[in-house]
Amino acid sequence: MTPGGVNLKVVGDGLDAVETCLAELRILPQSSLAEFLSDRRNPPAAESLVRRAIQALFDVLRHLLAKGYGHGVLEYKELARVAAQEGLIRDPHLAQVALQIAGFRNRLVHFYQEVTAEELYKVITTDLGDLEGLSQELRQAALGFRSEA
Repeated sequence: MTPGGVNLKVVGDGLDAVETCLAELRILPQSSLAEFLSDRRNPPAAESLVRRAIQALFDVLRHLLAKGYGHGVLEYKELARVAAQEGLIRDPHLAQVALQIAGFRNRLVHFYQEVTAEELYKVITTDLGDLEGLSQELRQAALGFRSEA
């Protein structure tokens, strides 16, 4: 694959989708697990929004790697690894988190029945900052690319 111009609209729209999902996740009850579980719609809403945020984040990674560097990476953990190698994710903590997020995404998609409401509650109460940090890091990295016409 030959590098070309990065479509900054694709990047911006994808990262805006991440931010929208994060905002919706922050609306869900977070004061206690009992409160989160008090409405049976909260866990499935959290699962859907987390999955969508992760998917949008990795779609942006895939676009930046393909258009910016010519990498045709498909597997999610490999996307995270290559993004760190290429400097799209500079923060070592966020590079490690991206690998963990890729694994969690695979569980959400392929082993969804094993993801518990308690795990989802933990994600929305402790891990949204990591998704936000990755989104900000990618938004900053995208500024260094020439835009396709």
